Amino acid sequence: MLTSPSSSSSSTFDSFSSNFSPVLTNAFSGFTIPMGLNFSRKVIGARVFSRKVKDRSTLKVSCRRAQERVVEEEASTMTETKQLFKVSTGEVSPLGVSQVDNGINFALFSQNATSVTLCLSLPQSGKDDLSDDGMIELVLDPSVNKTGDTWHICVEDLPLNNVLYGYRVDGPGEWQHGHRFDHSILLLDPYAKLVKGRSSFGDSSQKFAQFYGTYDFESSPFNWGDDYKFPNIPEKDLVIYEMNVRAFTADESSGMDPAIRGSYLGLIEKIPHLQDLGINAVELLPVFEFDELELQRRPNPRDHMVNTWGYSTVNFFAPMSRYASGEADPVKASKELKEMVKALHSAGIEVILDVVYNHTNEADDKYPYTTSFRGIDNKVYYMLDPNNQLLNFSGCGNTLNCNHPVVMELILDSLRHWVTEYHVDGFRFDLASVLCRATDGSPLSAPPLIRAIAKDSVLSRCKIIAEPWDCGGLYLVGKFPNWDRWAEWNGMYRDDVRRFIKGDIGMKGSFATRVSGSSDLYQVNQRKPYHGVNFVIAHDGFTLRDLVSYNFKHNEANGEGGNDGCNDNHSWNCGFEGETGDAHIKSLRTRQMKNFHLALMISQGTPMMLMGDEYGHTRYGNNNSYGHDTALNNFQWKELDAKKQNHFRFFSEMIKFRHSHHVLKHENFLTQGEITWHEDNWGNPESKFLAFTDCSCSLHDGVGGRDIYVAFNAHDYFVKALIPQPPPGKQWFRVADTNLESPDDFVSEGVAGVAETYNVAPFSSILLQSK
Repeated sequence: MLTSPSSSSSSTFDSFSSNFSPVLTNAFSGFTIPMGLNFSRKVIGARVFSRKVKDRSTLKVSCRRAQERVVEEEASTMTETKQLFKVSTGEVSPLGVSQVDNGINFALFSQNATSVTLCLSLPQSGKDDLSDDGMIELVLDPSVNKTGDTWHICVEDLPLNNVLYGYRVDGPGEWQHGHRFDHSILLLDPYAKLVKGRSSFGDSSQKFAQFYGTYDFESSPFNWGDDYKFPNIPEKDLVIYEMNVRAFTADESSGMDPAIRGSYLGLIEKIPHLQDLGINAVELLPVFEFDELELQRRPNPRDHMVNTWGYSTVNFFAPMSRYASGEADPVKASKELKEMVKALHSAGIEVILDVVYNHTNEADDKYPYTTSFRGIDNKVYYMLDPNNQLLNFSGCGNTLNCNHPVVMELILDSLRHWVTEYHVDGFRFDLASVLCRATDGSPLSAPPLIRAIAKDSVLSRCKIIAEPWDCGGLYLVGKFPNWDRWAEWNGMYRDDVRRFIKGDIGMKGSFATRVSGSSDLYQVNQRKPYHGVNFVIAHDGFTLRDLVSYNFKHNEANGEGGNDGCNDNHSWNCGFEGETGDAHIKSLRTRQMKNFHLALMISQGTPMMLMGDEYGHTRYGNNNSYGHDTALNNFQWKELDAKKQNHFRFFSEMIKFRHSHHVLKHENFLTQGEITWHEDNWGNPESKFLAFTDCSCSLHDGVGGRDIYVAFNAHDYFVKALIPQPPPGKQWFRVADTNLESPDDFVSEGVAGVAETYNVAPFSSILLQSK
């Protein structure tokens, strides 16, 4: 049976050393430690006592022999500064670090801990000492510094910024009872608002770097500007662009200074591209502090990779410090993230964060990596099975205990923090079905956390989107507990649209259901079509170009023998596996990519596309590229330039067409009078042609009503489509035909002269507008 290492007495320091500014005072013995001393490693006992001096207690220093050694050094290096470093009992709330009248308050929840030690590292001449030997350790007295299950202490005379801190926590050692305490490990505060870690992204020499909490109570509040306002885009009008902050500008082809590439500021410089494309919301892959080197801590088949997607959360409050420009700095990262949000909002673009509350970076019990929650209170923060082993519904070794009251409040506090401090507009919840599980892992019909998020007053203006499945098989597409607030990634849309466009038999009815708003999934209670987030491509899986270029995944570079990644991709290589110079195959692939995009943009619901699909980014068949901080994931700006007048143009024009046509963004599910299916062959599974007319005349859009006609031909032969009569006094104009070359493939004003029939080419689609 595994047990945690035996811990030292809570009355001793095991690390106390050089370059610190406070004076430690024992009011009872008169012993002082002046500022500015350079201490060699000392073992000094310390405990906070309840005796008050003007409502403030002082730090009692025991261990007379250690005192005498320090006094000897004091005599030789005495400075004139006599500032006292005092502590008091502190406040139980709020958790984390806060500034109070008499100092800096630290509060930490741990229900099962038997001792807690606050560890501090103070700046000296602008230099941080980041070794364990550079920590001042204050042992909290549970009789004084604990209220309920919260440990707290107030420290006076601390600098208002640049202080690093963490905790050593001890408790029961029996793993069989679910505990994972280890007093030797310095732990990150779960409520730290800023985190200091590595100085640069992906630097393998820093893979074991310590994560520290820090704070900044000195800087002025961020200036959002007098004319600042939120975009407040209605959900039905959203067009979401899923993207990775780092990958967007990390490539040299971005043309940026290396200090800016891959940063929040780098994204700001490329906002004009987002505007040209026409999207009005970005969904950012994780920007919480995460551990990009989690795969490199031990020899394994994946130890060559860097987790560039960010699904390895270290802390739920702090922005990713290594997305700051230049050398990583948590305060700078916080400021620059706000600058990015402000700039996006000024451009009319909302910011949705992809958040990972289903697991953390702390891995499993076989290869544990204790940085925070595991060592603070494993039984509270993680789901355990009846044998007190970690449950794994995330596929990453652990599962956050989301519906435990303490963990639930932490998640809510985190979400509110991102809304109030960073002004984000919404959240997409990774593996959100985990959030629907009880503390024992069983599914809940009315999960407290899901309800609390839906009803929270601070989060009321936010878009909230669930990825409605997890790695434990809890598939909730169309059934996610929603309180008429939650939207969902529509995984059935992805699968059905892929299968129809590539020509699978028997898919026409399902395809019709998906493009008309998936009423079979979402027409219940007060839910709306926009509660279904439609997507063909997302960060995991094939890119759009790879979807039409590969029949099989090619993940050998990941190091797992091709065993990782999804096998059910519903892809088609159009006749050749991978890159080819065959003009016919390349033309067919171009048509298919345009077909997918046209389908996405004319579908009822909320469309989402993936960064890079606007120029046809390829990962060469790798459908699980999370670990490659290379061109495999990075946006290729030269490729965009090469495709600006054809592929990109079509994608951009289709997005803008959607924005300007209310008929594609119905507030409610379509009625019989609003859509007409030009189809009498529903029962034939071999039929792969679908056409319909969508009418907005009931929407009173100020232009007398506009009809659109859309036809998809997934056959490998031409289909002569009978075009219905346009509304009285109007005629049909051809807006899009994916079989045509640019610029004829999309003409925004339309091309007149559409006859009573239209010869729709194999594997192509058309869009007509009456006017």
